[in-house]
Amino acid sequence: MSANLLPRCLLPALLLIVAACRPLTPLPGPAPAAEQIEQGTSEPSPSPALLSPGAHTATAAPDLSAPITPATNTPTSPATEPPPTETVTTAPSPTPCATPGRVEQSQLESPISGSPVSYRIYLPPCYGMDGRVYPALYLFSGNVHNEGFWDSLGLDEAAEAMIIDDSIPPFLVVFPDNGWLAQNTTSGPRSFEGFVLSELIPHIEANYCAWAARQGRAVGGVSRGGYWSLMMAFRRPDLFRSVAGHSPALIDSHAGPAEDPVVTGAVNELGDLRIYADIGENDPYLRAAMPLHDALSAAGVAHEWHLNPGNHDEAYWTANLNAYLQWYGDGWTADRSAMPDCSLN
Repeated sequence: MSANLLPRCLLPALLLIVAACRPLTPLPGPAPAAEQIEQGTSEPSPSPALLSPGAHTATAAPDLSAPITPATNTPTSPATEPPPTETVTTAPSPTPCATPGRVEQSQLESPISGSPVSYRIYLPPCYGMDGRVYPALYLFSGNVHNEGFWDSLGLDEAAEAMIIDDSIPPFLVVFPDNGWLAQNTTSGPRSFEGFVLSELIPHIEANYCAWAARQGRAVGGVSRGGYWSLMMAFRRPDLFRSVAGHSPALIDSHAGPAEDPVVTGAVNELGDLRIYADIGENDPYLRAAMPLHDALSAAGVAHEWHLNPGNHDEAYWTANLNAYLQWYGDGWTADRSAMPDCSLN
């Protein structure tokens, strides 16, 4: 090889060696984050998971695309909080108190009868606990019954259930034994009327928290007891707020115009006395009871008259217990604070 050829052969190789030894120029593109901070460019928002407790970046713009990791003890945003789990429970039946009602058996000395007279009295739930009086219903039975008649029909249980569910206000119910007085007398101070007005009612109001006023008393009865209740209330409307005759046996052959409810109900001034009468369609006493309804209607005396399916028997009265109690209860307020204080406390 000639000397002139050697330099020309080595020239390309020398050029490659020189290029390899020169520093490379960086390609254009974004600088690392550290470089951006040093150069004063915009600072990216750090992830909350990377912030140490108490770290503060006042000028950092939030990154809305980043997932939010709430810090410990930080309430979850309402927008992301799962809906609360609801447990549906059946509300318990309302009860006036933990003390149930009860029926007490007792008796009172009766100079009119000549011997002690038995009676039962229903005391409603919470009786006596609020220190106030209760309205009282005096409920009579028929000639062949005693003081246990209404109790045997279940009237106290029916009253208890209706008081507990607030269908009726709490009130006392007195069931006296009619005895021979109701079977053999007509009216006056030595009759069953005299016993009830002069002995039974004063006794109850002296020994129980019974409302001793006209607006606190009601009277009612079944069969012969229905006669007595209507007769007493029509003769003394100043003593009773309500009166009812259930299947009333209005057949006293000894009653004159002064005792007969068909007459006294139409001619006496009864004021705002509440009046209720009901009887079965197949009751043998229906014919004797219809004149009462006719006379009251003709005289313009407000009253309720109910002609129901049924006969003159316990099945009929049992079927209508709730209706009876509802009507009596409607005559009184359910507001216990409106009742006077009981003087027995």
